[in-house]
Amino acid sequence: MYYKSRNDQELADLLKSDDKLAYAEIYNRYHAALYIHAYKRLQLREECKDLVHELFTTLWHKRQEITFKTSLSAYLYTSVRNKIFDLLAKQKLKTSYTESIQSFAETGVVTTDYLARQNQLTALIDQEIANLPERARQIFELSRKKFLSHQEIAKELNLSEQSVKSAVNGALRILRIKFGSMLFLSL
Repeated sequence: MYYKSRNDQELADLLKSDDKLAYAEIYNRYHAALYIHAYKRLQLREECKDLVHELFTTLWHKRQEITFKTSLSAYLYTSVRNKIFDLLAKQKLKTSYTESIQSFAETGVVTTDYLARQNQLTALIDQEIANLPERARQIFELSRKKFLSHQEIAKELNLSEQSVKSAVNGALRILRIKFGSMLFLSL
């Protein structure tokens, strides 16, 4: 079979049937572009290489479970974006932890009270989000927790972009009324 002439959908179908050559073609077709995409955001060569390698390892291991809702390329780019967010969150947590330990070593002051208040506020915000109307909650969570664009949400839920934008703005308005400026410190 000539895999280079296959389109992404055909390669995805072959991948699901354990075709190693289809996997190799997907890798050859996308690994460089995904690396560049990640590097533009992170500017860390080794982390980007690891991130793309991990993505393709997961793709192979979960090949039969994965459903490509839009396209193979959209799935790959979204996966890279999510892995970047995960990496940045881990780095932020690591930095925060390191700074906390350093601060404690220097001053002897523990910041657990601040963290407890932050956790309480986050729980209250999550509770208010859960109280939103079902469709507004679903749209808001896709926007703020899964970091999907209004266009991506509209496509996934079969809505207009304006409906999505209105739902997100409405949810933010409700949360602003409930929490005021405290909301933006935790979101």
